[in-house]
Amino acid sequence: MDKKNPLTDNGQVDTAKERKSPTVAPVHKAVKKKSTITKLVLIGIVMVIGAIFAFVPMRFGLTVYDPFLSKESISLGLDLQGGVYAVYQATNTDTSNLDAKMDGTRASLESLLASKGYTEATVVREGTDRIRVEVPDVDDPRGILKVIGEPTTVRFVLESTNETIITGDNVVNAEAGYDSRNGYVVSLEFDAEGRRKFAEVTANNSGQYICIYLGDSTSYIQRAQINEVIPDGRAIISGNFTQESATELAGQIMSGTFDVALELKESQTISPTLGENAMKYGLIAGIVGFVLVVAFLCVIYRMFGVAASVALILYVIIYLFFLAVLPWVQLTLPGIAGILLSIGMAVDANVIIFERIKDEYRGGKSIMAAYHAGFKKALFAILDSNVTTVIACVLLMLLGTGSISGFALTLLVGVLISLFSALVISRFIVKYFINLNSYNAKLYNLKRSKLYENLAAGETDSAILADMEREAREKQEKQQEKDRAKAERRSQNNKGGETA
Repeated sequence: MDKKNPLTDNGQVDTAKERKSPTVAPVHKAVKKKSTITKLVLIGIVMVIGAIFAFVPMRFGLTVYDPFLSKESISLGLDLQGGVYAVYQATNTDTSNLDAKMDGTRASLESLLASKGYTEATVVREGTDRIRVEVPDVDDPRGILKVIGEPTTVRFVLESTNETIITGDNVVNAEAGYDSRNGYVVSLEFDAEGRRKFAEVTANNSGQYICIYLGDSTSYIQRAQINEVIPDGRAIISGNFTQESATELAGQIMSGTFDVALELKESQTISPTLGENAMKYGLIAGIVGFVLVVAFLCVIYRMFGVAASVALILYVIIYLFFLAVLPWVQLTLPGIAGILLSIGMAVDANVIIFERIKDEYRGGKSIMAAYHAGFKKALFAILDSNVTTVIACVLLMLLGTGSISGFALTLLVGVLISLFSALVISRFIVKYFINLNSYNAKLYNLKRSKLYENLAAGETDSAILADMEREAREKQEKQQEKDRAKAERRSQNNKGGETA
């Protein structure tokens, strides 16, 4: 009796424990569901705050906040906000150092437009002998062409001797202004060499005339009389100028300050209405496509699709943030195409991962094990596909011009962010979802193969966690072995040096 009673008591205790024990693997007891829920709530809060900052304008007292997705934050290209563009070609390509001179001319054109208040203008080279000028969002597009003029050479010729005393290379600046005594005037500023020559000419030729010629023309654009000695390199051309004529003359003079002579080949004015419609329809297309993608993910992959959709929303918010803060990003219609394509590639990475998880689960692994194996085995496929896209984008940026370069830049930024989104953000969100429920395969639309159809969804989690711990220990042991070997080699080298 004394031996039987303890056995009976132990048996009763064991039976009670068995009734109270869960029907799942013991490892799931360690999952901190409260912590997981807290993290998911924090992700949701971050997503809501990010969406507000990305799409909602706000006012803080006297300060107005412009969201990421606004023309005040993201620089819009010519095709979206209208404006004017012109293409110029060098008339003489036989000159030495053509590449350097074209770069200098491009910089001079950019400075000219910036000095006239067109700070958003873009000036880029096309090929070896062409320059493209784009000035977006202007009230008078035709006036821009007058400001730019037709870049050529400029000569200041002393009429009495027909001698060229100064060229456009010596002109630092020419701008229209207003003088209370002379009315509208054109102010000139010369460099050191031009200052010396001009001082000498004005000192020795009082009362004579200086004529200004453009290119090889025999007709001057302006004839001015020398009234006094000008030693400081700052001259004023006065006459019966209006504001428009003074501005035009200043532009013509500045057009001759470039390193190479240019000929206008093409110009066009783009209506801002066209850009507004393109922007509106582009946004509509993007929203519709985004909704359809989210619906597809949720239907095909269920909770995995929900996790991917949350990650995709965070991806779009981060993407818009970078488009707004990167100064060299200018949004164009091809740029919008690059954005939509990069969003599609972000979804593609999630599809690769989820299909790999489905394959791993079908082969007998638990949901948790399939999650770890799926992300691990999909990594190189995702990297390979994105690296090739990155290389193509870099080549397009280096070799392409205008809209092609804009497309490549937005696509490059999107691809890099999509890598981070798929491999980091999606991974953590999927992990939190699995932590909440790793036993119901239907939630993730996972199915076993016939060979493993009777295997529970979480049955191998204990073994998987043990394998992960074993791999971590082996990795640590290998690193320790490497450190020991390195220390031994260092010690032997030191001994060898002392013996020598």
